[in-house]
Amino acid sequence: MSGCKGFRGSIFHLIKNPSLCANEQEAYQYFEDGILVVEDGLVKDLGSVEEITARYADLPVTHHEGKLLVPGFIDTHIHYPQTEMIASYGLQLLDWLQRYTFPTEAKFAEKSYASQMAKTFLEELLRNGTTTAMIFSTVHKCSAEALFEEAEKLNMRIITGKVMMDREPFAPPFLRDTAESSYTDSKDLIAQWHNKGRLLYAVMPRFAITSSEEQLKMARQLMDEHPSVYMHTHLSENKDEVDLVKELFGDATYTDTYHRFGLLGPKSVFAHSVHMSDPEWNLFKETDSCVSFCPASNFFLGSGLFDLKSCEEHGVRVGMGTDVGGGCTFSLLKVMCDAYKACQLQRQSLSAVKAFYLSTLGAASALSLDSKLGNFVVGKEADFLVLDTTPTVISKIRLNGSSTSSSSTIEDRLFAVMILGDERNVARTYIMGEEKHRI
Repeated sequence: MSGCKGFRGSIFHLIKNPSLCANEQEAYQYFEDGILVVEDGLVKDLGSVEEITARYADLPVTHHEGKLLVPGFIDTHIHYPQTEMIASYGLQLLDWLQRYTFPTEAKFAEKSYASQMAKTFLEELLRNGTTTAMIFSTVHKCSAEALFEEAEKLNMRIITGKVMMDREPFAPPFLRDTAESSYTDSKDLIAQWHNKGRLLYAVMPRFAITSSEEQLKMARQLMDEHPSVYMHTHLSENKDEVDLVKELFGDATYTDTYHRFGLLGPKSVFAHSVHMSDPEWNLFKETDSCVSFCPASNFFLGSGLFDLKSCEEHGVRVGMGTDVGGGCTFSLLKVMCDAYKACQLQRQSLSAVKAFYLSTLGAASALSLDSKLGNFVVGKEADFLVLDTTPTVISKIRLNGSSTSSSSTIEDRLFAVMILGDERNVARTYIMGEEKHRI
């Protein structure tokens, strides 16, 4: 019993992809009154109160009755340097980058500034219930170092890397590296940080437009030399971007450009992928490449609507991303709400069960981490949240106030939370069974 501790409340987690089940009830486990048992930061057991108390006579229990325990949210695409420029007005992607993003990212050449912003950024993730994230840094080596250092203090599982961008004139002089320096800096960071504790490295060419052909070749070389690292970049976010890539590289499709340089594969995660053709989806399926679905950002920058149905019909792994600062929220609950709207506009459906899947177990699968986290299967890392489903007057009215409401079902409760919810719903955030945030 030494080292074991329990957490009591209602408990919900996904065990399968709802899209692959005959009915959604097969995709999850739900305990109206349950206990999650954690030992040494890992899930030890899970069950009803009666089952767990029978198996563990003297288990110390933290009580969260009336609240909902769920696995920690996983953000598959976010930019920590863009925290301070969130909600910058009025432009589409390429102009927005030049006017707001690049000048802001220039500040991260100073390590002390990067460290300050990394600390604030990670605190904001935890406040919003995000326990794992794939995170863009900047072109500066010290920006990735600062984020790794702050995440290590919190024992958070994150994936990041130094951004690679060397192509004139699209990479401005104050953010420009070289193919060789980006390779050398990335090698150093991989040696220092990849697989150190819960930290992981991603090779990060920003997008094709800002990298020379030589730099994209170097990105592939890093992947060959370090097979366990990730590759993370942007793809087909904006129509002008797609046209410019074709003009610069001459390939049949944007995806073909990345494929020509060997950047597709099982640990390659492409943010957005809004303007995709069937041949591109087929190529994703063939290479087992993955997508980050970022509806909040796609709405804000006017980029378009991600076709979740086509993505899944082609058998492509996908997870939810906030894409701060194109996305204007750190809350994956609010992003789930935007995802629902994006699907509605295309006459597609997105249930709450599916949305929570895309933000937990599905996101873990997209990041090739589903053997380690994403649900409460025994042996997985115990990153989890305590959600207050009714933190506001309106949510109380919606879930508690109507005798005709279907709010007695967990599906309806989750739907109300994802449509009305934000950081106010996150009562506690636990990392490896240790509390890191509380309201």
